[in-house]
Amino acid sequence: MFQSLPEEIHDLGRRFAAAGFDLALVGGPVRDAVLGRSSADLDFTTSARPDDTEAILREWTHDGAIWDMGREFGTLGGIRDGVKVEITTYRTESYDPASRKPQVAFGDTLAGDLSRRDFTVNAMAVRIPSLELVDPFNGLADLSRTILRTPVGPEQSFTDDPLRMMRAVRFVSQLGFRLEDSTADAIEAFAERITIVSAERVREELVKLMLGADPRGGLELMVELGLAAHVLPELPAMSLEIDEHHHHKDVYQHSLTVLDQAIDLESAPGSGGPCEAPDLVLRLSALFHDIGKPATRRYEEGGVVTFRFHETVGAKMTSKRMKALTFDKDTTKKVARLVEMHLRFHGYADAPWTDSAVRRYVADAGDLLQHLHRLTRADVTTRNRRKARHLARAYDELEARIDHLAEQEEIGRIRPDLDGNQIMEILQVAPGREVGDAYKHLLELRMEHGPLGEERATAELRSWWEARSQG
Repeated sequence: MFQSLPEEIHDLGRRFAAAGFDLALVGGPVRDAVLGRSSADLDFTTSARPDDTEAILREWTHDGAIWDMGREFGTLGGIRDGVKVEITTYRTESYDPASRKPQVAFGDTLAGDLSRRDFTVNAMAVRIPSLELVDPFNGLADLSRTILRTPVGPEQSFTDDPLRMMRAVRFVSQLGFRLEDSTADAIEAFAERITIVSAERVREELVKLMLGADPRGGLELMVELGLAAHVLPELPAMSLEIDEHHHHKDVYQHSLTVLDQAIDLESAPGSGGPCEAPDLVLRLSALFHDIGKPATRRYEEGGVVTFRFHETVGAKMTSKRMKALTFDKDTTKKVARLVEMHLRFHGYADAPWTDSAVRRYVADAGDLLQHLHRLTRADVTTRNRRKARHLARAYDELEARIDHLAEQEEIGRIRPDLDGNQIMEILQVAPGREVGDAYKHLLELRMEHGPLGEERATAELRSWWEARSQG
């Protein structure tokens, strides 16, 4: 399975061997090759120190195309004829109990280097150019059983690098693995230690988990083992709240079901369709859509439980949590907006909207309309088939009306019939607050009545301006 490595890699191995050093492909690329998966990464480990690695890489690349930003940690990279490699000197690393940064020391053996890896399935290597498989911790056997186990004692492993606990639940989502019992027990015991890891590194693992094949499985493990209490505390908090629309399950399980259903509504990968899988914004909005329910739970007469305005509160909570996890502003804004709008459709199901209300729905959703369509449909988890069919038909009707209006007018980008320059010319005013107020007035008319045309819009504008001036 490793014979298909590019000739450039075999040449690189021969160069290291000629210089008296070992070189081995290591970690994820080896695991993925055994699983029959392709890997864009080519990560190597070597007995050579960074200066020696640099000298060999400069000769191998021919043009000296190398980078050494990771030299402090023993890592250098290079590229030749499109083949990109990163090579790290054998090393050991650990975390100071109060530090977020690893303490790195160079090692002397391949087995020692492999022992510091996160899991046995990632602690395999292939020597280059001999293609000898090195598997000191039985990673191949664990891979065949889809078991995650640490090369050394899990307590030591998670003490050395607490982020490995997040990687464990991520592999459950991404690769369909299951945790070996003692590994799971250690995560539960050391879960609080994840707080010393930087938010950026935790976020990266969470994103990979959410984009995996089974994010629900990874999230459930996070809650079960106590990681979520420190990374996404709002998630386990939802398990205490009963959803008034879905009496058969709590909000936590409902949210995970919505996540599953949202994933099912993604467009196929590579299709170019809306919300192409895996869609992070859609998946996060499905997970967070009811995040505001614990804070808004109220008990009414007759034992009725309500969660009024949980969508508004939830949007603020979503934004706060995503900022704490250092998500970028654009993603945070989109997810929070979908959480805020996820209940909007329920008014339509009760009584069909006017064209004006449909326009406002589309305008408020903006570029997120396709995401909102899918989130709204995914949010139906009732076991009452009649109710589910009613909601599905109602949303089918709403989408049809949106499409019908889109054929008649540019509903996706609604603007007044007159722009700012035209407003200033008609009213003979300079740029200022009056222009903004006039623009808002015309936009309101456009929402309410559809396209007015320039002549009618001008008349409406003059009438509004006259009434404003007299008032």
